[in-house]
Amino acid sequence: MKAQSRTAKSFKNSSVGLVFYLFSLTLQFFSRKIFLDRLGADVLGLNTTATNLLQFLNLAELGIGAAIACTLYRPLLDGDRRAVGEIVSLQGWMYRRIAWCVLGGGVLLMGLFPWIFAKMALPLWYAYASFGVLLASALLSYFVNYRQVLLSADQKEYRIQYSYRSSMLVKVLCQILAIRYLDNGYLWWLVLEALFAGVAAAALNFTIRRTYPDLHTDLSQGRRLSRKYPEVITKVRQLFFHKIGGFTLTQTTPVIIYAYTSLSLVALYGNYLLILTGITSLMSALFNSMNAGVGNLVAEGDRERIMEVFEELFSARFLLCCTVCFGVYTLTPAFISLWVGSEYLLDNGTLALLTAILYINLSRLTVDSYIYAYGLFSDIWAPIAEAVMNIGLSVLLGRFFGLHGILAGSLCSLVAVIFLWKPCYLFRRGLRVSLKRYAALYARHLAALVPVAAIAAATVGRIPFDPFAGIGEWMAYGTLAAGGFFLLLYATLCLLTRGMRDFTHRLIALIHRNHA
Repeated sequence: MKAQSRTAKSFKNSSVGLVFYLFSLTLQFFSRKIFLDRLGADVLGLNTTATNLLQFLNLAELGIGAAIACTLYRPLLDGDRRAVGEIVSLQGWMYRRIAWCVLGGGVLLMGLFPWIFAKMALPLWYAYASFGVLLASALLSYFVNYRQVLLSADQKEYRIQYSYRSSMLVKVLCQILAIRYLDNGYLWWLVLEALFAGVAAAALNFTIRRTYPDLHTDLSQGRRLSRKYPEVITKVRQLFFHKIGGFTLTQTTPVIIYAYTSLSLVALYGNYLLILTGITSLMSALFNSMNAGVGNLVAEGDRERIMEVFEELFSARFLLCCTVCFGVYTLTPAFISLWVGSEYLLDNGTLALLTAILYINLSRLTVDSYIYAYGLFSDIWAPIAEAVMNIGLSVLLGRFFGLHGILAGSLCSLVAVIFLWKPCYLFRRGLRVSLKRYAALYARHLAALVPVAAIAAATVGRIPFDPFAGIGEWMAYGTLAAGGFFLLLYATLCLLTRGMRDFTHRLIALIHRNHA
């Protein structure tokens, strides 16, 4: 029953998270459009800049939430309410200290605003008001909302969506209406941003109190608890390197592209990156809600069951990742042409490299979820090596091959660290299973993929649709091409892999239980 309950919760979290993500993405699209039309590019640029500055300050979070989550899995499984309360109290104590650092950093940054926004045509108070409201909203996450990690670790993340995320969706809708119909639209945008930050925090904490009425936290015991749970402090220090490494990787590629090429090429790359980032966020919304279920499974300690579920998740995610990457490579040129024009297209070699990078970033999710479940963060050299390799190879290859070389440098670093090292690290330190089992697992999946990819490559151009003719033709073409690829790969994986067969049986059993 535990496994069934864990499966049901994982799918509920994923489905609810996916729905909320799609609603949020749609509203953000309309919000950005009306923001630009009504308030202008200067105000939108100011808002984007203020948000980016705040994201830089939020690096101070250091990965505390992830460290706390993986520490909570065992006491939640055992029903140890005292330990749960103590761990959440420790998180609150650490978050409060981080909050004061973020506040101090924010005040220092605002002191530099006359220099940072010297070229801004808007009054300077716009910058102070924008950043101040966003900073206050962020501080609530540290002072008030930190206990939401308990819902995530306990496989009740859907309740965060119902309370906090729904409040945020209403906020965006109200902001769209305010900008559209009221005078001083940006002033109302700021008022609503501040108001709904408080409303969302209140809704979230009401949900937490209702879900865990016996949860007691005492932040004054934080220093003592840090000595009682030294593994949390150790994981936070380790995660700091992983977080900084990841931040460095995402921020350096556009800079290197600009250094070797031009701003116009950066803009073209940015269009493709926007599509890939949206896809990655969508897949994360679908998959990340299962992480707590993996953590709960790992806490039980049944090694064979842990490995069986790993194979199921690997097969399911391999199917989706390959289908998504096939769709990206096949459909992106037509989408770019329909969206912004054919003059913004990049060559097929660039698209192939971007698709390969996307595949690595998506296919890593299964290994990453188990690494987080086991709390395996001691390989602090890995993100450092990945960042150094990424920057070094991108600079070196970019000098000779331009954009292709820069992207190839990024791909090499991902292959070395994410594709090769991370599975080795997990199987040796976490799963404690021979790496040969992982190699055989991957070989079976590749054996299924190769003939399917060959068939798809030979037939996709013969589909009687012109995806460049219009959005309707593009959608019909994409549905037929990606749908056919998905079904063919699914059938082949069912024949060759046990993981896909077991995952199918799990889905069928879950559907039967829901209709019983």
